[in-house]
Amino acid sequence: MQYPKVKAVQAMDDYTLVVTFDNKQKKRYDVKPLLNRDDFDLLNNIVLFRTVKVEQGGYAVVWNNTIDIAEYELWKNSCYV
Repeated sequence: MQYPKVKAVQAMDDYTLVVTFDNKQKKRYDVKPLLNRDDFDLLNNIVLFRTVKVEQGGYAVVWNNTIDIAEYELWKNSCYV
């Protein structure tokens, strides 16, 4: 299955992301369950969390070279805004 690509992302103060996809759908993804994992631990810093951006090509959202969330995860495990 082909998943929509990410066009835009906005970090919210409650550790959720509002993600706009290329099919014009907008969904909210809750990052809080990931914050206890070692690979996402740095995102507990809200200043870093707010630096999220769309990876070139729209296949993920990224914070740095090691922290990202793929478009299929964002699409499948989020709810419509």
